[in-house]
Amino acid sequence: MSTWRNWAGTESATGLEVLRPSSVDEVAAAVKVAAEQGKRLKAVGAGHSFTGCSVPEQVMVRLDRLASITSADSVSGKVTLGAGTGLAKLNAGLTSFDLAMANLGDIDKQTISGAISTGTHGTGAKLGGLATQIVGLELVTADGSVLNCSAEENADVFNAARVSVGALGVITALTLQTVPAFLLRAQEMPLPLGEVLTGFNELADGNDHFEFYWFPHTEIALTKRNNRVAPGVGPSPVGRIRGWVDDELLSNRVFELTNRLSVRRPGLVRRINRLASRALSAREYVDSSYKVFCSERNVVFRESEYAVPREHVVEVVRQLRAWIDRSGERIPFPIEVRVAAADDIWLSTAYGRDTAYVAIHQYHRLPHDKYFDAFEQIVAPFGARPHWGKLHKLGAEQLRERYPRFDDFLAVRDRLDPQRVFGNPYTRQVFGA
Repeated sequence: MSTWRNWAGTESATGLEVLRPSSVDEVAAAVKVAAEQGKRLKAVGAGHSFTGCSVPEQVMVRLDRLASITSADSVSGKVTLGAGTGLAKLNAGLTSFDLAMANLGDIDKQTISGAISTGTHGTGAKLGGLATQIVGLELVTADGSVLNCSAEENADVFNAARVSVGALGVITALTLQTVPAFLLRAQEMPLPLGEVLTGFNELADGNDHFEFYWFPHTEIALTKRNNRVAPGVGPSPVGRIRGWVDDELLSNRVFELTNRLSVRRPGLVRRINRLASRALSAREYVDSSYKVFCSERNVVFRESEYAVPREHVVEVVRQLRAWIDRSGERIPFPIEVRVAAADDIWLSTAYGRDTAYVAIHQYHRLPHDKYFDAFEQIVAPFGARPHWGKLHKLGAEQLRERYPRFDDFLAVRDRLDPQRVFGNPYTRQVFGA
């Protein structure tokens, strides 16, 4: 028997039977046995969700033996891989075929199946989340059947399973539509928050990838613009020393120390944030896309993220700022804002609408409930949808109002897993019993 704990320390489970299958047939056999014994089974990835979406109750399946690229076609860009493949390993592997993912989130610690199942996304006004890059998947359902799913085969399951919170079965393999490897020019610079909000649409539409981070209690936002370079432009990466100072020393080690100081001396948070915002400096470099997209994030925190219709995001940020100012709360972590194009995946947070994401964070040693609850109340009137892997309190009835295909998803779930073999407390919260 074993114990499982997620990265953030928000969820754990003990007394688990642990399985490490090395083939789809072994996964199917394990699922069938668990179902026959009336046990609940959950495949777990890297544990980077803050919610209980991947918490195993009885049987935990680790897919680390299904964690490699099995085929790649450099001409079509189609790449098939095991569902347990980590994003860092995937990105490195794709370079050997001169391929890349069109868009990525800001860390690469997740497995590919965990990332798509929770709706992980990057930023880009014309680009969707990671799940939109999936063109096929292999799914083991509760009776041990293996379904091959795509837009042409088992299309309803494909629409449901790309973002499924693990509720439909165990994904064992995925086929990605990749793109030729490309370089990005990263331009990072601090700007006044008012200027960023006023020009948000121009910034979002005028760059391949745009996001900004705002430190509460300050007037400054760090903007990040990533754009493909012109033909013939080569890489000019951040220097080794500058990269270590910016990305390891300041973003992780010093940030950890300032957060610890915030726990002991909360009255200093405003001053710390203002000093941090003044210390932000502009930098520009060109590097492989995945090296620009993904950063190291070692400071432990809590996070809540909501997707809102893009036309309302500036109002959401302004309301959130007003609440912070009048609440007296001290927030040492920045607020992150990103964008994504509309897609047609049933439980994608960007289903049917161009979307902006507002993510709030709090250091793990500081209380977050009051802050996160206020955030939920601010975004609720805008029909906001929570990231499936980040903290929220919504249940099935509220989510049904926000997802037009919610009942279609439940119908697929009822058909594939009527006994709720893949259920856990979180799926019961968000999808009902």
